[in-house]
Amino acid sequence: MKSVEVIMIPVKDRQKAKEFYLKLGFEIIIEAPDPHGETWIQMGLPGGGTSISLASFQATICDTDDIEKEIEELKAKGVEAGKIDSTPRGKFAWLKDLDGNGLCLHQK
Repeated sequence: MKSVEVIMIPVKDRQKAKEFYLKLGFEIIIEAPDPHGETWIQMGLPGGGTSISLASFQATICDTDDIEKEIEELKAKGVEAGKIDSTPRGKFAWLKDLDGNGLCLHQK
């Protein structure tokens, strides 16, 4: 993993949350339908690197250059990771920490 790309923030109403974060100075990076029938809303501060996503659950998405190698190395360390999903926005693999917090690897 090389950087934290997106921090997913659980919200009750994505549109109301979007309006709140716009008032704080965040900008919309992506607003598009996601595969689960919801709207993916990703926002960031101007010039910032890490962004937020307004979601129904908490997770942290970390950027990686080689998701297959990363998963292999994690499994060798005893860390369980889900299967790699290929999407139009890249490859994703989900895992959880010891307290159940969601982590996701993303290869663009």
